[in-house]
Amino acid sequence: MSVTVEIPTHTRPFRRGAVLKEVLPVKPRYITRLDQVEHLEQRLTVEERKCLERVEDTFPFRSNDYYLSLINWEDPHDPIRKIVIPDPRELERIGSLDPSSEKKYTVIPGLQHKYPQTALLLVSDECGGICRFCFRKRLFLETDPEVAADIPRCMEYIRTHAEITNVLLTGGDPLALSTKKLERIVRELREIPHVQIIRIGSKMPAYNPHRILNDPLLLQMIKRYSSENKRIYIMAHFNHPNELTQAAVQALDELQRAGAIVVNQTPLIQGVNHSPFVLSELFRTLSFVGVSPYYVFQCRPTVGNRFFTIPVERSYQIVHHAFARCSGLAKRARYIMSHNSGKVEIVGTTPEYVFMKYHQAAQPENAGNFIAFNRNPNATWLDDYLHHMIDNIPRKDWVF
Repeated sequence: MSVTVEIPTHTRPFRRGAVLKEVLPVKPRYITRLDQVEHLEQRLTVEERKCLERVEDTFPFRSNDYYLSLINWEDPHDPIRKIVIPDPRELERIGSLDPSSEKKYTVIPGLQHKYPQTALLLVSDECGGICRFCFRKRLFLETDPEVAADIPRCMEYIRTHAEITNVLLTGGDPLALSTKKLERIVRELREIPHVQIIRIGSKMPAYNPHRILNDPLLLQMIKRYSSENKRIYIMAHFNHPNELTQAAVQALDELQRAGAIVVNQTPLIQGVNHSPFVLSELFRTLSFVGVSPYYVFQCRPTVGNRFFTIPVERSYQIVHHAFARCSGLAKRARYIMSHNSGKVEIVGTTPEYVFMKYHQAAQPENAGNFIAFNRNPNATWLDDYLHHMIDNIPRKDWVF
């Protein structure tokens, strides 16, 4: 159920020459200060530098020279630049540092158990780069540590909860760990009979594919623990086609050859992939290299993320106009809000209404529930719809 709306076509197209761009195998140098980014410094006024320094002092910067080389510095709207280079608008103090209420579902420090079959284990507070729209940016601030410090205690919890069949390793980025540390965690999970799937959430194939290409021990570890009946899934994070360089594609191929199943998830981000043409090219290129689009997320209302966010109803139209340009294999993603009450899928609109359902629910009785709201073109999150419910649907039926 959808209606035709005008989709902006004026957004700058991705640089086709960057797709599958040849990048020589190197060991990238990590950069944690903006004044180390040569091209940026040359293009900023003194006042602009001071402004970005204030952002950097609030929300840290991290990247590497491989990823920065993908930026077209002549283009102020370059999408890779928007992903990783700070922006003064991040200082808008609107939103939450924990927009999906992860603390509420934390059963042991570093271990979340929101859905019966899935546990989420935070194993790292470091990434190959820091996305400016990160929903878990609190990990990079001077707050209470959230990464699992007591791995044996976490493993014991998983071991005593037989309903857990999936464990997602996340952070931060698990591939920021040494292979030795990561393998220790994977090995312990493989010793738990009911854990069938291990997921590794990582943007490293985009940020630094050489982490994979230059480490045969990592690929050997995946081959060892991704078996016919118990697979390792790599939950990749490619946000834009320009990230799919030749090095990135080679890294994805090596992971697949080692036995991992690779899928992709991305938020819908203003200025990065908010065009259906760019989004469809991302989906298509991923499908060509054997990576299934898995989730498209509504940008979470995290502090500093407001200017990245697109209203839900416009986002729905962008996603489905992108799907219209794709084959079936390229449009298997679901458009999801990862709300504190569950994963809410946006499934359709009419001129009057927007329709959603619980793809996953924190309260199992809500799983699969269908919700209808009056349209709200300014809504950017589920909470914005709660006062727009259709009158003939009892509010008591929906517990948030």
